[in-house]
Amino acid sequence: MEDLVPKIQKAFEAAFGIDPETITIDSTPSDIPAWDSMGHVQLASSLERIFGLSFDVEDLMEMEDVKKIVKVVQFKLGKVQRVEVREVELRGPTGPAVGTELTSD
Repeated sequence: MEDLVPKIQKAFEAAFGIDPETITIDSTPSDIPAWDSMGHVQLASSLERIFGLSFDVEDLMEMEDVKKIVKVVQFKLGKVQRVEVREVELRGPTGPAVGTELTSD
């Protein structure tokens, strides 16, 4: 993860013209005034250029803070597997029940 952070900081610098050292793993949009909906698109574009990636809408929606940006970039680079947790209705011998299902891409 640490090797991605400097590149992510450069993407913030390119998108917002801010000192990359001010961006930490704990940074959120509330810490960066320019990180609004339009800024998010600029940031995604910078990340795509720097990492040579392409993000889809699901990726953009998931990238809510720097930690989640790291996770999405790791997934796109093939370094981690995306896991989704959701509640599902299960049918058993005693009828329907709610359970948890893990799915991965």
